[in-house]
Amino acid sequence: MGNILNNKEDGENMGMYKYIKETFEKEYHERSMILRKRITEWRKQGTVARIERPTNLSRARSLGYKAKEGIYMARVAVGRGSRKRPHPWGGRKPAKNVAYLSPGKSLQRQAEEKAARTFRNLEIVNSYWVGQDGVKKYFEIIMADKSLLQNAKGRAFRGLTSAGKKGRK
Repeated sequence: MGNILNNKEDGENMGMYKYIKETFEKEYHERSMILRKRITEWRKQGTVARIERPTNLSRARSLGYKAKEGIYMARVAVGRGSRKRPHPWGGRKPAKNVAYLSPGKSLQRQAEEKAARTFRNLEIVNSYWVGQDGVKKYFEIIMADKSLLQNAKGRAFRGLTSAGKKGRK
């Protein structure tokens, strides 16, 4: 009897978060009007902006977000593209004749560090990508009050978030 009940086609046995995830992916792949309006609004905001709730709830929940006191969200914009090296002021020596410099950090990790510098009283829990345009990539950062996390001091700067751990390999 249990076999008959569980013999459903794909899609019939999906939870709410799976539907949210599918909708978010569909919006991005189709470059829907909703997504374009969202990114236009984000462009007008500052580099680091506090937000009330996550844009992609399923992703935020999977990374540790809970709608409770002491958990906060922020959206951070980070510049895309190759990171150009500044002009070599010490003369044009062969060692300084490099056009591009790899910073050794992902854009996501840079976004986490920007949020940590802006919200010094909060600790970074995790982050995820929410969108991009021609100039910037947008990440949403999950932050928690320092009283909620034990032995967590400067997680973003020490590479203890998921983006930081990837960069340390």
